Amino acid sequence: MGDSSQPAWENVPGWQLSSALNGVTGVLEGNTPRQSHESWLKEKADTGWKYGPVKDPEKKEHPCFVPYDDLPAEQKQKDSIFVGVVTAMAKAFGLSVR
Repeated sequence: MGDSSQPAWENVPGWQLSSALNGVTGVLEGNTPRQSHESWLKEKADTGWKYGPVKDPEKKEHPCFVPYDDLPAEQKQKDSIFVGVVTAMAKAFGLSVR
């Protein structure tokens, strides 16, 4: 999707690692793509992030800091893919997904 802001997993800063793991936990607990985004949005708000036209960790700004219904279609698809991959991997490893 043209987002080159994501570092390789081994170089992910702690805040981003924590956010990703929280997302996985949410899916394992039954989050839909909408709920996954809402959970991410709350986590960002709780840690001082706000809307910005481009992702900027220094300023804590993100263009996806909007309600789910206001996300661009490709971002909604990204949330759906994330939920699908986490669910499939969990099932492949014999984990339960609510």
